[in-house]
Amino acid sequence: MAGTIRIGIIGSGGIAGAHANAYKQMPEVEIKAVADVIPGKAAEFIQRHNLIGAVPFDDHNQLLALELDGVSVCTPNVAHHRTSIDALNAGKNVLTEKPMAVTLEQAIEMAEAAKKAGKILTVGFQPRYDPNMQLIKQIVQSGDLGKVYYVETGGGRRRGIPGGTFIRKDLAGAGAMADIGCYSLDLAMDALGYPKPLTVSAYTGDLLGKSPRYFREASHFEVEDFGVALVRLEGGAILNFKISWAMHMDTLGATMFLGTDAGLKVTSPNGVWDGGVESITLFRDEFGQLTDTVVPVRRHNIDRFFEKVKAFVVAIRDGKPAPIPGSIIVRNQAIIDGVLRSAATGHEIDIVIPEI
Repeated sequence: MAGTIRIGIIGSGGIAGAHANAYKQMPEVEIKAVADVIPGKAAEFIQRHNLIGAVPFDDHNQLLALELDGVSVCTPNVAHHRTSIDALNAGKNVLTEKPMAVTLEQAIEMAEAAKKAGKILTVGFQPRYDPNMQLIKQIVQSGDLGKVYYVETGGGRRRGIPGGTFIRKDLAGAGAMADIGCYSLDLAMDALGYPKPLTVSAYTGDLLGKSPRYFREASHFEVEDFGVALVRLEGGAILNFKISWAMHMDTLGATMFLGTDAGLKVTSPNGVWDGGVESITLFRDEFGQLTDTVVPVRRHNIDRFFEKVKAFVVAIRDGKPAPIPGSIIVRNQAIIDGVLRSAATGHEIDIVIPEI
């Protein structure tokens, strides 16, 4: 594709501003329109971000009637599904913010719509563009660990419940699992090559979120602030997944990959896998000795969010596949969906994902 890449933004909350700022750094991109269901909000967003020539809409379907090459879906979680499918059906390429959807069924429908339309559906996991995240994947997939049989991942904030729309079931769909849990899952699952999840046994809680002692919006808290799960993966590995918005602890521990030949331990500077790696250590036996090898962390000044948006634009321009395909991230959504269903029933549940 030659010439200008024409972009629309659906949803004009905080994350939409990050998308707009990234697009504005690319001379080949023109933001043509912004849509938001709250009257006047899109127009205010356009003015605030100085998007000259962009047209505001209160209905995303009006935006989709324009000649656009792609759209960023920056709505609350519950609207990712419908707006993405509408955009794909209208012949637009889609970059949707994480989490992909609220349920597994929604994620499957989105991936199927992308396949039918022959358009890009990519999901916004910007940590993928951190060179250290790429290094972790390279190590795991090199075979040096041997057969990986156990993986532990997750993150936690001692205090970090975001509030607002994030704690409303009708807008967020889920809490810590969807907000920061999807990042931890993507780190581990991408490194493993995204095997299919087979079963999930999980617990979730909301004890601190609903306590006025710990959270100022406790009376409005409707989602989970903590979760832990054991996930059986295709190929025989077990994934121990844990996440927390608030807890009486400094960390939920490192991400670990245990293999028959070596183990890999990875820590983050803030305890949450939304970007940044603090340390990487490889544990193995060498010449009859137990060795700990510190892998140098790559220092860089990369803007991961910009790289995410840029990858979407380049894929549109060059006719490349989706940078982070929705057809694969369905498996991420399947685990989150499985965690919430298992926790609700108190039983292990099976996960069935059709071929897309």
